[in-house]
This record gives sequence, C-alpha cells and structure tokens, in this order.
Amino acid sequence: MKLNSKGQVTIPAELRVRYNLHEGDEVDVIEEGGALLIVRVSDAETRGQRLVRHMRGRGSAPEVQGMSTEDLMDLLRGE
Repeated sequence: MKLNSKGQVTIPAELRVRYNLHEGDEVDVIEEGGALLIVRVSDAETRGQRLVRHMRGRGSAPEVQGMSTEDLMDLLRGE
C-alpha cells in the first residue's frame, strides 16, 4: 500500500471482505509495540444502523400514509 498526499491508505478488498469492513465504517489507527494497527471503533453505528437511519421516514409518501404493513406488502407484490 502507498500513503497518498492526504495521509490515506486503501485497505485491500480481500482484507475488507475478511474483516467485514464497509464504506462508512469507523476505524481507529493505534500504535502498539512500534506498529500501527487499524481497529474498528467499538461503539460506532453498524452498517445496518446507518442504513436504517438513512431510510427512516422515506416511506411516508402521502399515497401510502395510513396503510397497514399488509397493505404495503400487497402493493409491493402487485396484488
């Protein structure tokens, strides 16, 4: 890996997959025993929590307000 002019590095794809790292995940770089370690921030929002926060309130279009979950599922299924 190369350090860019902004001090950033790219974590290789195979390591991102192996350690379940996704865009937006929070990590810290810590020094331990003369080495730098990349560690996930333990109390940060998970990817799922970020997605739910992003999507919350998106289904509030006037044409679906007041519909039950069952009605919405029928609508989505085309029934």
